[in-house]
Amino acid sequence: MRKPKLVLLRSELGAGTRGASLGVDALKIAAIDLESNYFRKYDSIDIEDENWMLLEKVNHKYAKRIRGLVKIYNRLSKAIAKNLKKTDSFPIVLAGDHSTAGGTIAGIKMAFPDERVGVIWIDAHADIHSPYTTPSGNLHGMPLATALAEDNLEVQTNELDEKTEELWEKLKDIGGITPKIKYADLIYIGVRDTEAQEDFLMEKHGVRNITTRELRQIGVEEVVEIVNDRLKDCSKIYISFDVDSLDPKISVGTGTPVPQGLRFKEARELLQTLCRDERVCCLEFVEINPTLDTENAMAETAFKLLEAATDAALGA
Repeated sequence: MRKPKLVLLRSELGAGTRGASLGVDALKIAAIDLESNYFRKYDSIDIEDENWMLLEKVNHKYAKRIRGLVKIYNRLSKAIAKNLKKTDSFPIVLAGDHSTAGGTIAGIKMAFPDERVGVIWIDAHADIHSPYTTPSGNLHGMPLATALAEDNLEVQTNELDEKTEELWEKLKDIGGITPKIKYADLIYIGVRDTEAQEDFLMEKHGVRNITTRELRQIGVEEVVEIVNDRLKDCSKIYISFDVDSLDPKISVGTGTPVPQGLRFKEARELLQTLCRDERVCCLEFVEINPTLDTENAMAETAFKLLEAATDAALGA
């Protein structure tokens, strides 16, 4: 029996819009309003953030606040690895913006260095920019690049200073294993807002992206079959769920909403079905921003999905 461990991280260093640090507590409020004992039922740990840096001048134009992210990656990866080394532990990461997901993947690989880790990335965005290609400098567009150790120099657009290069190398090397995952072990669901540099990598490495339209055409059951075939050689699987994978008609409570996203029932069925796979060792929810919302709508929707996914992982 899996034993959930809630890993709470309120960092929003990587986002371009402020407020994602409040997402964890918005989920807790949603649980109270929905009369759920979720946050009393499961043990939790808090990972220290570096949000004080938001008040400081940005020193790295193409990797904003990367110095703080290096510290957070170290803390988060060690916490994830420690919990996964307990045979029954099932870390559920509830984080602010998506930039810290690279630390989660690092922790999984640290716990299982000799195993192939599959990644199911449910998101509106591909998040494989590097400081060499980013149009914004926001690190929430780079977590997968850290895990893949990807610079994407073939289509480089930015020239980095020596210190940014040094910190980027540290971020990729967290845990001493580089890369953590392979392109062959990555699958996207719902990605629909990418830049040319990301499209280049997806085409070059044959990364599978199951669009919202395709999901509706073939159904969740067949989507899961495609996922399982893609990740058939992986003994561990990590699911990262960005709430901007959902359609903005559900809620605008996220920093980068994109039309044509998943409906609630589609997302629930998808998460429930995926989480029943015994290889799933870690689940993550990110990018809930209540400052952009009304009546905590996104957090309530996300919490319902979180609770359904957790129950499915536990066989309930």
